[in-house]
Amino acid sequence: MINLFRIFLVEDELNLSQILTSYLQKEGWEVQPFNDGESALQAIAERPHLWILDIMLPDIDGYQLLRRIKEESPDVPVIFISARDADIDRIMGLEMGSDDYLAKPFLPRELVIRTRRVLERVYNKSAEAGNPLINIGPYVLDEGRREIRKDQEIIELTSKEYDLALYFAKHKGQALSREQIINWVWGEDYVGTDRSVDDLVRRLRKKLPDLRIETIYGYGYRMIAR
Repeated sequence: MINLFRIFLVEDELNLSQILTSYLQKEGWEVQPFNDGESALQAIAERPHLWILDIMLPDIDGYQLLRRIKEESPDVPVIFISARDADIDRIMGLEMGSDDYLAKPFLPRELVIRTRRVLERVYNKSAEAGNPLINIGPYVLDEGRREIRKDQEIIELTSKEYDLALYFAKHKGQALSREQIINWVWGEDYVGTDRSVDDLVRRLRKKLPDLRIETIYGYGYRMIAR
C-alpha cells in the first residue's frame, strides 16, 4: 500500500549520473541509472514511476527516446534535462509530454525538489482517486478522507499531524531527517527551526501512542513497522 517510487535516470556523463543517483537515493527512492539511450530504450517496458532523461545522448536522439517512452507509457511522468538552455528544447520537450525541464548546469538539490513535486502531483492525485487505506499498527489511515481511525473511531488530528503520520506511513523503516520532514509537512519555503519537527512528533506520539517512532539523535526519526 506504500508508494516506493522507482526512478530511471538516463545520463551519459558518468560522474554526474553517480552524483544525481546518490542524491535521489537519499530521498528513499529506488534509482536505476542508464548511461546511454539504447539501454534505456530496452527498459521502457519496465514502467518506472518516473523517468529523468538527458536529452543529449551519444547514441540516440533524446527526443526519440522521450517519444518512445510516451508511446509505451503515456501516464509515466518524465523530467528532461539539457545542456542547451534554449527555449526550443524546453518547448519541444513539454509539447512531447514531459512534465518538467532543467537546463544544465543545475544543483542536484534542485532536481530532487522537482522530482518530489512531480511524484507528489502525479501519484498523490492517483492515491486520492483510489481512496487507499494504509495500515500502520492498530491504526487505519484513509488517504481519500485524510482520516486516521482505530477500531472504527476517528482520531482527531491537525492537518500537519496527519501529514506527518502519512509521511511516516509511506516510509516505514526508513530514517527520515528533520529536513525531509520539514519539506514534506511545511514545504520548501518554510522559515523556522527544526525544533518544530520535534514538537510535532511529540504531539503525534501522544495522540497515536501505539506507533513506534524512534528518535535518531542528531538526525531525525524512523517509524518501525509492526
